[in-house]
Amino acid sequence: MNGWLEKYFSGESMDYRQIFALFLPILVDQAFIIGLNLVNTAMISSSGVAAISAVNMVDALNIFLINVFVAVATGGTVVVAQYKGSKNDLMVSRASAATVASVGMIAFGIGLLLVALHAPLLNLLFGTASPEVLDNARTYLIGSSVSYLGIAVVQAVCGALRGVGRTRASLALSLITNLLYVALNIVFVQLMDMGVLGLSIAVNIARYVGAACALYYLFKLDAALHLRIRDLFHFPIAMLKKIMFIGLPFAAEQMFFNGGKLLTQVFIVSLGTYAIATNAIGGSLAGVIQIPAAALSLTIVTVVGQCIGSGNIADARKFIRSFLWLGSGCLLLTGLIVLPLFGPLVSLFNPPPEIVDDLFLILLINTIMQVPLWASSFILPSALRAAGDSRFTSVTSMLTMWLFRVVLGYLMGITFGMGILGVWLAMNCEWGVRGAIFLWRLRGKKWYAHKLI
Repeated sequence: MNGWLEKYFSGESMDYRQIFALFLPILVDQAFIIGLNLVNTAMISSSGVAAISAVNMVDALNIFLINVFVAVATGGTVVVAQYKGSKNDLMVSRASAATVASVGMIAFGIGLLLVALHAPLLNLLFGTASPEVLDNARTYLIGSSVSYLGIAVVQAVCGALRGVGRTRASLALSLITNLLYVALNIVFVQLMDMGVLGLSIAVNIARYVGAACALYYLFKLDAALHLRIRDLFHFPIAMLKKIMFIGLPFAAEQMFFNGGKLLTQVFIVSLGTYAIATNAIGGSLAGVIQIPAAALSLTIVTVVGQCIGSGNIADARKFIRSFLWLGSGCLLLTGLIVLPLFGPLVSLFNPPPEIVDDLFLILLINTIMQVPLWASSFILPSALRAAGDSRFTSVTSMLTMWLFRVVLGYLMGITFGMGILGVWLAMNCEWGVRGAIFLWRLRGKKWYAHKLI
């Protein structure tokens, strides 16, 4: 085993011990995030199908918007990682401060705009939903929007910490936020039976406590980034340009990508409340299977970023290939673990009996398809982006999303009458096309030709 790890996960830039020291805290973090989201979805499902449908609808919009500032935070991670690889500690500190400041401003602006426009937005996107679902969605949308600044600060600080390899600290901050969220949901949703309103209160308290802890760590406890409070109010234009060079194309990609998912959600709404619930529960279960692979897609940003920062292209190529194979292996293993546990897992959601068979079929097909397709579609673009190849990855992701997942999803799900299964099959097709394009890009030299630092 030691010889295998040395061969595939060690190089001049770092060895397998350093890589797995980065990966394991991120894996635990992802497991808690997905697992706790699963628990939260199960808890809100106790408030009825209308509640879980409303939360799922609004979360599609939340993911669309939150990923805009998460994308900018990822830009900061890449810049911080490359400066760390080049051993320029002063620029590491400046890049970290610029990341937190810019992400916080963007999130505050988006949250303010969403609170002001919540009514017309809900009517435009989900006007065909039942009145009970819309009332719950309105409450949850306003509550989520107010919490954006809190989650943005946590994401920005965690992004900077991952860039310098301090994944244990980012894990601690994530756990504080997510464990508090679940604990408050137990109080407000389960014990006090406040439904969607309780969920909204819980998410705000958890995210702002997490943000306060993140800032306290950054200014008082951290010994690597050397930040001061006044650094957050200084905006070096050259540094912001570097972050936005990665962040803006990724933000545009996330807007188009998640906009496509949001549009998919819109025509799922037209299939009825049971279809919305099937999509929500199926997505939660699929997320459980993807936990280790998702952790690899975050880890590879730091690994490749530091390789590129030190000028070692050979190590970057080697680690990318190793991560792709490991990602597919993880998906196979977790699929074999989760599928036999389908019965007890799905019972957490108290689903209507009518949708259980559809849920199992969707999860089975998705699990089989993601083993060969998911890694090249999600882990590989993270690696290319870490090398500075953000524009190509973003354009590719946007085009394949809209041409395949949206258009083909509508044709298969609505026009051809395949329902929710057709929508998910179109998503699997999009993974295959996108991954094939990224593998072709990896074979060339253009992906690492960008001079970011």
